[in-house]
Amino acid sequence: MITRIDHIEIIVNDVKRHVEFYQKLGFKLLRWTDHHGGSAEVQLPGPNQPIIEMHSVIDEENIGVNHIALQADDIVETAKELKAKGIEFQKDPYRNRHTGRGNARFRDPDGWRMQLCDGERKDPEKGVEEKDVVAEL
Repeated sequence: MITRIDHIEIIVNDVKRHVEFYQKLGFKLLRWTDHHGGSAEVQLPGPNQPIIEMHSVIDEENIGVNHIALQADDIVETAKELKAKGIEFQKDPYRNRHTGRGNARFRDPDGWRMQLCDGERKDPEKGVEEKDVVAEL
């Protein structure tokens, strides 16, 4: 299960497609607004969850963000659940050699990077290798 994110505003081509995408991830639609010519706010269930606001690109804005990291209690099980809902992963969950965190990467409908991660941090100087696979889906 995805447990938390930081507050993020994203700029997209098609707000409706993105709302549908985030709903597959377990987000709830809070509201549609007139902000920036039409936007939506989505949020994970539970207390004190931050909101992701998305709106269509206007004026001189650029679409997207670098990536959104979504923390999950168990990235392997969460990745399996999302894969069953049609979310495609770039590769199976793995342990990142730079951070020691477990990661599973996928992309949103416009191709921007997203990531499941665990809260675990291992010391890379103690032999954590990027090839250390968390699990195969």
